[in-house]
Amino acid sequence: MGNQTERLPLTGKEYLESLKDNREIWINGEKVKDVTTHPAFRNAARSIARMYDALHDEKTKGILTTETDTGNNGFTQKFFKFDKTKEDLIETRDAIAEWAKLTYGQMGRSPDYKAAFLATLGANPDYYAPYEENARFWYKEAQERNWYFNHAIINPPVDRNKPLEAVKDVFVRAEEETDEGIIVSGAKMVATGSALTNYNFVAHYGAVPVGSEDMALVFVAPMDSPGVKLICRQSYEMQASVMGSPFDYPLSSRFDENDAVLVFDKVLIPWENILIYKDVEKANTFFPESGFLHRFTFHGVTRLSVKLDFVVGLLMKAVQTNGTDQFRGVQANVGEVIAWRNMFWALSDSMALNPDLGPNDTLLPNLNSGLSYRVFMSEGWPQIKGIIQNVVAGNLIVQPSSASDFKHPELRPLLDRLYRGSNGITAHDKIKLIKLLWEVVGSEFAGRHELYERNYSGNHENIRLENLVVANESGAADQYVAFAEQCMADYDIDGWVNDTWVNPDDVNYFKKQTV
Repeated sequence: MGNQTERLPLTGKEYLESLKDNREIWINGEKVKDVTTHPAFRNAARSIARMYDALHDEKTKGILTTETDTGNNGFTQKFFKFDKTKEDLIETRDAIAEWAKLTYGQMGRSPDYKAAFLATLGANPDYYAPYEENARFWYKEAQERNWYFNHAIINPPVDRNKPLEAVKDVFVRAEEETDEGIIVSGAKMVATGSALTNYNFVAHYGAVPVGSEDMALVFVAPMDSPGVKLICRQSYEMQASVMGSPFDYPLSSRFDENDAVLVFDKVLIPWENILIYKDVEKANTFFPESGFLHRFTFHGVTRLSVKLDFVVGLLMKAVQTNGTDQFRGVQANVGEVIAWRNMFWALSDSMALNPDLGPNDTLLPNLNSGLSYRVFMSEGWPQIKGIIQNVVAGNLIVQPSSASDFKHPELRPLLDRLYRGSNGITAHDKIKLIKLLWEVVGSEFAGRHELYERNYSGNHENIRLENLVVANESGAADQYVAFAEQCMADYDIDGWVNDTWVNPDDVNYFKKQTV
């Protein structure tokens, strides 16, 4: 570990070296030896390394980092530290945004995503009693080094018509205890980005609560723990490398955060890595009660806002290329996308500037705004995608197969004439833009992004239901009802019940008929 005063966040080089361990990653029937060199992962790894390097770059260090509160005289990415003032929250938000800009908002599970949870360990370690010292350790460890954690908290879609305890051959559970720790088996999803992380964070979230003590688990497991396996989906990065070039696949070729199923096959979880065990109530409620829900929505809405800055710019360039930028209907559609973008930034502002009081004099981003983001992002992204498909229309599909077409002397003159854009835009520049926009709305990578934005923060019912749950638990629902009843109390069947307003006895048609 080195001298305590020398513990600093990973550099890009150190991060890449940290991935060269005994992790077990499966893709295309192959056990990957080194994710930093394998064509399914290597550029995504370098995109993350670039984020780590930004922590040490004088141009961005001031925005991204702050002094640690662990006593090591170091610095840390701001979201890895709990907040105490509104100013802290705004600076933290700006740090989230600055990192998100490096991937154009395309990588939702960047290293600061899990900091949404890790910082809560320092704000309220006693919540994790009798494992509070473990919470303090991981807060300090994650803050000083900015380790890259993934999380997997959803059960695989198997036998969802049964109680969790009836599916113990699939779901994560403790099998036995030893002096060293707990032996754990089972699977979790969706372990987004996990192939490139240092640690797994495993817990439970879902509409069906945990009912047995052996499934009441929250813990940390190093990615190379014996018995941990990742079964990855297809790699869009590798598809891009095999079938095209960066010109053809500028996003998927470097920002594909592979989604996977995380498998534990009799894995030893040391006692010092346990945060919750055999506490059924705590395992079921950590999601909102730990502060994680407040903070991960803060990260999510800020990252999406950066993504929409990028998308608005692409859309404005695309309609100019089409020659439709002066059409009233097109302008109205572009304006709607901008309105979505403005709304999400406003929610991000609200979360920072109207915070909730957290434990031990800390502040948490506003939960109501965070819950609203979860609903509206699932509506907003498909709507934005639909607008782009409507106004850019056939241009999205009218594109040559690859950059190689531009390099063929026989074909190039035809491309220059037939694929040219409006407003003096060359065929090369138009197709470069259209291929980038296709990655946003049309490719397999784009399809995965829509699924991510719709579902990553919870299923479509839960994200709505939880607004009602929070309103009921906070007392807000009672206030809403009381406000409605206040209005109803102003009148009865005989008219107004106080003298603020004038009863219509002198002019009412029906009153006159009875006189």
